Amino acid sequence: MSETSTEDAVLVERRDRIMIITLNRPEAMNAINGALSHGLLDAIRTLDEDDSLTAGVITGNGRAFCSGMDLKAFAKGEDIGPLTTFIREGCSKPLIGAIEGYALAGGCEIALTCDLLVASTNAKIGIREVKVGLFAAAGGVFRLGARVGMTKAMEMAVTGEAITGEEAMAAGMLSELTEPGDALEAAIGWAGRIAENAPLAVAASKALVRAASQGIDEDSLWEMQVPMMQKVFSSEDAKEGPKAFAEKRAPNWSGK
Repeated sequence: MSETSTEDAVLVERRDRIMIITLNRPEAMNAINGALSHGLLDAIRTLDEDDSLTAGVITGNGRAFCSGMDLKAFAKGEDIGPLTTFIREGCSKPLIGAIEGYALAGGCEIALTCDLLVASTNAKIGIREVKVGLFAAAGGVFRLGARVGMTKAMEMAVTGEAITGEEAMAAGMLSELTEPGDALEAAIGWAGRIAENAPLAVAASKALVRAASQGIDEDSLWEMQVPMMQKVFSSEDAKEGPKAFAEKRAPNWSGK
């Protein structure tokens, strides 16, 4: 049997100004191998570079969002470096994760790279690496606290136990909790609400919220904001927004 191609391992669909990225190894619960790693980064770069797109949704095909590393692929030495690049660099545009079933280990770390999360009640979210002699070295151990609080993050990190969708919602990790099978459409709904707004303004707002949440001091945030203001406030969309408002119509954003 031939190896799964990059194109097969990650599917991409466009809906208006939204890109839907589907992790597509359902037979392996979307475990991370070389093809999935490369395909995901390729999709994120396309999303970032396309002015006609404002937001992205990441979901998984089948009964899992992503179950973590494919240990067989790891043993064969498949290149998963692009996944680390994505998790470290993220995306300049908002990403919404739609979680059904398992989001474990590296799958949880993909979810934590998203800006908003939607999950169904059947979700199981966790960093289980300590159970196999490792730790969540792709950001999980230090990003989780910002989503669920230090105490819950510590519990999850040192026990390796997953939390349910209901527990994730109660901890403040999710924007919405859905019935099983409904997470993707809910995430697309959030992406649609984002896509109603000016793309450059959305991206700048995301970057500043992210930076503030990472503890960057306010003086540095003011400095960081200056080039963003120059770019956003002089853009075509900055002219289109007030014009559309005055004409009582929906704006036609160009992302420029």
